[in-house]
Amino acid sequence: MATEVRGIVAREVGKPAPIEQIVLEDPGPGEVLVRILASGVCHTDLHFQLGSIGTLPILMGHEGAGIVEAVGPGVESPKIGDYVVLAWRAPCSQCRFCKIGQPHLCAASLNAVPRQKTPGGDTIPTIMGLGTFATHTVVAALQAVPIPREVPPAQACLIGCGVMTGLGAVFYTAGVRKGSTVAVYGSGAVGTSVIQGARLADAAKIIAVDLEPRKLEWAKQLGATDVVNAGETDPVAAIKELTNGYGVDYVFEAVGHPKVLTQALRSRDLAGVCTLIGVPSADAVIEFPAQEYFGMGGSLRVSWYGDCLPTRDFPLLADLYLKGRLKLDELVTQRIALEEVQSSFEAMERGETLRSVITFADK
Repeated sequence: MATEVRGIVAREVGKPAPIEQIVLEDPGPGEVLVRILASGVCHTDLHFQLGSIGTLPILMGHEGAGIVEAVGPGVESPKIGDYVVLAWRAPCSQCRFCKIGQPHLCAASLNAVPRQKTPGGDTIPTIMGLGTFATHTVVAALQAVPIPREVPPAQACLIGCGVMTGLGAVFYTAGVRKGSTVAVYGSGAVGTSVIQGARLADAAKIIAVDLEPRKLEWAKQLGATDVVNAGETDPVAAIKELTNGYGVDYVFEAVGHPKVLTQALRSRDLAGVCTLIGVPSADAVIEFPAQEYFGMGGSLRVSWYGDCLPTRDFPLLADLYLKGRLKLDELVTQRIALEEVQSSFEAMERGETLRSVITFADK
């Protein structure tokens, strides 16, 4: 029997997305129905609304936690009643990458058949196969990863994207070593998660770079040993000064701007690793002297979802939180209702939040 759902659907580029009534079909083979308890409001969602990535119309939201309420044919896990965090990648085990032991690069990530419909029967696509700005959603079973119920929903949902992306970039993409030096450009939810990952990796120096003093304060609370306000000083020069003139072993760009990426590349020590996490706009172009890049050595890497495996890594992050080693409470700047998403986008653009989290009643 179909489920009646309230959700936020972006239909016009750059226009506020309204709440709509949606008809959600029952899960099919290999799919599950999840009642959403909380969903983080991520900058990627705003990118979709602004038309920077993807196409419209689309049911928004991709950072969710909830309860499995129904399962489709053939689903053995998760089970009805399981508490889950949703992942936007679920390796298929059959593509060319999965078959050679690189499931984090899966080229055919599993998604449910789009089951969100308008009352008139038109299909509504979902962001990253999730659509968590809604009271319920249907996803592929492997996208719903069980974690301990002791992790509150507002904190748990953040594991699903921003936190996993940041920590995964540290541990899997870059491979930060103990005692190394790290710089992070951008101190939003992803950037501060990189900072937390560097802290957990026992980096000796962690330098946060941002334009907003408030974000730099958050960065210090979450593990930065030094902060640089890029609006007041040349961040490359400041990073070099903080590292005896050398630059850092690892630098992360969590903004998605070509100019910032150029600064990040120049902030490295010889053979340093630069990791791009921020999502660039469609027209962004990187310009960097080839000889300078060659002379510095090292590498530029791109981190997709922190190169994670959600079924392995979500429970690990939940365990780190429960042990007090991973700070998630501090990332939740405000809890909002579904009706307040647009104002939360505006607060995010003003640099006033790390994460706004939509919370629904836990019946």
